[in-house]
Amino acid sequence: MDQFALALTIIGAINWGCIGIFGFDLVGWLFGGQMAALSRVVFTLVGLAGIWCVSLFFRDTELVETRP
Repeated sequence: MDQFALALTIIGAINWGCIGIFGFDLVGWLFGGQMAALSRVVFTLVGLAGIWCVSLFFRDTELVETRP
């Protein structure tokens, strides 16, 4: 789940970079405009992924080795 959330957060960051630098909404363009249903789903998933990634700040970063 962490990797999926991180991937979506990166997609969101790239989209915001495109908006900030070029004034171009890449996700909206790819999925039919900002108000298109699919775009809104992607935006919602990116937002939820960002909230999930907040939990990464509060986790123990020590590696735990598991043996089969």
